[in-house]
Amino acid sequence: MRFICIVAFVWLFIACGAKTKKEIVTHGFSSVLIDVVLDDSLSIRALDIFNDSLIGFGFDKGYGFINMDTQKTILREFKINDTTGSKKNWITEQRAVGFTDEAFFSLGVGSPARLRKIDRINNKEKIVYIETHKKVFYDAIAFWNSNEGIAMGDPTEDCLSILITRDRGESWKKLSCDDLPKTVAGEAAFAASNGNIAIVDNKTWIVSGGIQSRVFYSPDKGTTWEVFDTPLIDGKETTGAYSIDFYDDYNGIVFGGDYTKPTQNKANKAITKNGGKTWQLVSDASGPGYKSCIRYVPNSGGKEMIAVGFTGISISNDFGKHWKEISKEGFYIVRFLNDSIAIAGGKGRIAKLTFK
Repeated sequence: MRFICIVAFVWLFIACGAKTKKEIVTHGFSSVLIDVVLDDSLSIRALDIFNDSLIGFGFDKGYGFINMDTQKTILREFKINDTTGSKKNWITEQRAVGFTDEAFFSLGVGSPARLRKIDRINNKEKIVYIETHKKVFYDAIAFWNSNEGIAMGDPTEDCLSILITRDRGESWKKLSCDDLPKTVAGEAAFAASNGNIAIVDNKTWIVSGGIQSRVFYSPDKGTTWEVFDTPLIDGKETTGAYSIDFYDDYNGIVFGGDYTKPTQNKANKAITKNGGKTWQLVSDASGPGYKSCIRYVPNSGGKEMIAVGFTGISISNDFGKHWKEISKEGFYIVRFLNDSIAIAGGKGRIAKLTFK
């Protein structure tokens, strides 16, 4: 990258109010109202929400922000001089983003992969990690707290690429393959929705796909790891789990399929009730086919979940056993604001989704 075009902007943050624990309820959603808040030519596969009002997102040429209160949009677009020989400019693709209380982080996909930290107080951007390797391909980022975070990517050796920070994102260390489970040839991940990582307290789950689709688990914020098999379709570079979510320590779901065969719905979704140690297929050969992102509906007791993909939006109200398509509008990623409103990103737009 030869230079960066940066547009100056001012953050507008709303103070976090105290949150009270809500009762577990059955919402029974059967429809969704879609309100587009950004209509552009961008391809958006990663977004996060700060204080229910600020959306930070990654797109194919950089990252940006939308203030939901003022409706102001800011884009930071990266430019490089050499795109020869590549249909996709993986250097500028930002498919992993996330907020902490102090900063916003944006991680590039391909080599050289750059991880940027944007301080919310002084608005300064700096590169806190860079990696150059012909196999570099980063897929997702998430945080345990403001001090500690994790990013993951495809193998450059014989294990997943795992980055850890313990100093508020100021520095990131790549874990040695000596400390991680080995991957098999052709096992990797998909940068489809920043949905490869799930975190509950200190526990972390990472999903892989391709030739083999598995779940990598750490009980202690990335210090130790083990790996569990899933029954999802695999065997091809386009098959397997694309997204994972956990409602609590025990109940989780993986969702995926084969994006080249989006109607195929056999062995593309599975749940666990024991923290990821074993997985059981649900709605096998029925319900939606390929989806790039799965999320539990908050305060639903793990009973309700939303799946999005370029084929549309589907909902389950019974732990994934049955599904209903509630919209054919395509999105790549979804994140909930509360138990009835979410923000979704896709090809050319970001939208507010109100479920009814």
